[in-house]
Amino acid sequence: MKYTISAILLISILILSSWTKNQPVIINDYEIISTVDTFDTKAAISEILESIKGRENEAADSVFKNIEIMKGFPAGRLTAIMEMAFNNSLGVNCTHCHNPDDWASDEKEEKNIAREMWKMTGKINSELLNNIADLKGQPPIVNCTTCHRGEIKPALNISK
Repeated sequence: MKYTISAILLISILILSSWTKNQPVIINDYEIISTVDTFDTKAAISEILESIKGRENEAADSVFKNIEIMKGFPAGRLTAIMEMAFNNSLGVNCTHCHNPDDWASDEKEEKNIAREMWKMTGKINSELLNNIADLKGQPPIVNCTTCHRGEIKPALNISK
């Protein structure tokens, strides 16, 4: 009982300290993501959109640095795509993949993982689903939400 209370206290302190730093706590291979978010996504998006005012319809790769998978997309749509496809679908904010002090940076591996996953869903939608015989109705599609369901790690089973 004494060790259980100490362990709970220690975990609580670690989690509370991580909230102020917006960092996950990892204990015995289990990652505990803090639910208190100090990053203001709406403010960041507003700031980005203000910085590109008048250039919203230009290609994202001509307005922003280090655009790899969304070349040709309108720059003004990029933040909405990021917010819906990544933030909401994975239950994260911009800092999961980006350094807000250097948006173009590739320092976080999650950014490259997201790029590869985007390519994967594109291949599934354009090549694989189209080749399934006897699918009727509207063409099916997959997106980030299909697997992630609001979680960082894709769902591996269905809880009932």
